[in-house]
Amino acid sequence: MSDWLPGTRDGQITMAETWIAVIPVRGTTWGIPGTELTMLTQLTTEGKTALEKVKNKGTRTSVDVADCNAKMESLKAHLRYIKERWFHRPPLQDADFTALGLPIPDQVKTPVPPPSGFAEADVSYPGVGVLDLHCRPVAGQPPLDRKSDYGYRIYYGIYPPGGATVEQAIGKERLLMKIPVNGEELPHSRWGRRAKERFDFNGLGGMTAYFCIKYENSKGETGHWGPLFSAIIP
Repeated sequence: MSDWLPGTRDGQITMAETWIAVIPVRGTTWGIPGTELTMLTQLTTEGKTALEKVKNKGTRTSVDVADCNAKMESLKAHLRYIKERWFHRPPLQDADFTALGLPIPDQVKTPVPPPSGFAEADVSYPGVGVLDLHCRPVAGQPPLDRKSDYGYRIYYGIYPPGGATVEQAIGKERLLMKIPVNGEELPHSRWGRRAKERFDFNGLGGMTAYFCIKYENSKGETGHWGPLFSAIIP
């Protein structure tokens, strides 16, 4: 599956700025909440500032590089989140995809069938603030490798003791205000083909991470929601 994100960080910033310009015009039709645009704008500004800082080889430090890496990863994750939740056909038309700088989805049918079955995972605790999810093979689905047409879409969210404040809920971590009851309530997602996915929740020790997984193919078609499960972040 080819990635739709630009391969360079400058290209990723440009795409984010394009979305920031387009979403206020068309985002209401697509059902995108204003809080998502606010978050995207903040992450883009932070990523762009950090990126400009590391471009100066004479003054940048290892701290600058680490900060840039973290901020760009946050921006990329949010771009993927918005696309996964709202940029589908329909309601988007060809002109919308073009305006967003995204490839127009292929309308030619492929032999890749829709996924089915329930995806589950076991949890291990390799270190402080870190959780490993060991995704189980999905019954009736092909085994995964790096060229597979299938993968796991892992949805997740973090619940602090007593629930998040409004500020925490709309902040970068988007902490949960209440205990979720299904995968639809989890604000983050990650797609991958690996049987083991590592989540680094540095600074969130003692909070509860909730997960729910869907088996997904390269066309974005998903199987059933797996069971909701949780783990205490060490």
